[in-house]
Amino acid sequence: MRTIDSLDVKGRRVLVRADLNVPLDGETITDDGRIRASVPTIRKLLDSGAKVIVCAHLGRPKGSPTPKYSLAPVARRLSELLGEHVAFATDVVGESAQATVAALQDGQVALLENLRFEPGEESKDDEVRGAFADRLAALAELYVGDGFGAVHRKHASVYDVPERLPHAAGGLIVAEVEVLKRLTQDPARPYVVVLGGAKVSDKLGVIANLLSKVDRLLIGGGMAYTFLAAQGLEVGGSLLQEDQLDQVRGFLSEAKERGVDLVLPVDVLAATEFAPDAPHEAVDATEIPADRQGLDIGPRTRELFAAKLADARTVFWNGPMGVFEFDAFAGGTRAVAEALIASDAFTVVGGGDSAAAVRRLGLPEDGFSHISTGGGASLEYLEGKTLPGLAALEDS
Repeated sequence: MRTIDSLDVKGRRVLVRADLNVPLDGETITDDGRIRASVPTIRKLLDSGAKVIVCAHLGRPKGSPTPKYSLAPVARRLSELLGEHVAFATDVVGESAQATVAALQDGQVALLENLRFEPGEESKDDEVRGAFADRLAALAELYVGDGFGAVHRKHASVYDVPERLPHAAGGLIVAEVEVLKRLTQDPARPYVVVLGGAKVSDKLGVIANLLSKVDRLLIGGGMAYTFLAAQGLEVGGSLLQEDQLDQVRGFLSEAKERGVDLVLPVDVLAATEFAPDAPHEAVDATEIPADRQGLDIGPRTRELFAAKLADARTVFWNGPMGVFEFDAFAGGTRAVAEALIASDAFTVVGGGDSAAAVRRLGLPEDGFSHISTGGGASLEYLEGKTLPGLAALEDS
């Protein structure tokens, strides 16, 4: 992929596809990690004299303007982080966007309203998506793809616009791809992957692909209960995907055949209900009461996982070990994160809830080799899929 160093941006309008999809509580941003990650590329373009037009999505407004998904709070935070006024267009390609862009001087920046307010952004119809891409591309002279969290989507701003403009990859995407190549091309061993989160169905492809590549696979979070159930164990009211049991049995069998150390919880925190103050106790994974639900890995599992990570040379972690949003059930996720921080390995936090957990638990971000901004994109890359947004940037 070409980088922005290959573009002559001075005095030119540069459309930057960023990933600013941050969590909001009303108009308050609760985690600005993705905004901060976008700043270096925007800053570099501004310092080079570009007229920078940032575009991004927020949430799932389903193709129509929805006030709660407005990027206005993001514009304010981006302005604070840049130390520059960020002009905000109240539409995406309409009169406000056109006027806002026309008013930009060299070294100034604007943010367009939420891309997903336009039905053409996510359309499956190539013509509809292309028509919107034409209007978006008309605002600029150059394109920089820097929204790694969206590169696995075949959306207009990610896939179609770079076909219409001279383009390059921003610094964030370059850094993310370098990390993923390190995970997939001759990783230092032992190579350990830790997977958590709610649903095993979300990670079927990546598990299938990783079983031929990793030395150890540690499974926690809600998805672990489907693995336990596949071994015939009672999981009570824990999250269970019964339609995935046969698939999971296949994974267990393949791991054994390949000599992959597939590690499951040996104990869990079993609670009476899904609530932050629910009564709970640590129970053996083979003895989960039928009227309880597992909400976190237990203390013996935390020690086991830490031991399995101690000698690792490469670690990829995606998905929390429990309901980390509830303090009582955040200990497993914290234990895994602290084991990674203590490790001498090349450690990658695979975006999404894992990255959010690191920040929510107050852990040092520089304790990890890399914290990705795109959980879904990272997983699809590790699954071996072609990511539309990366393919568009490589096609120069």
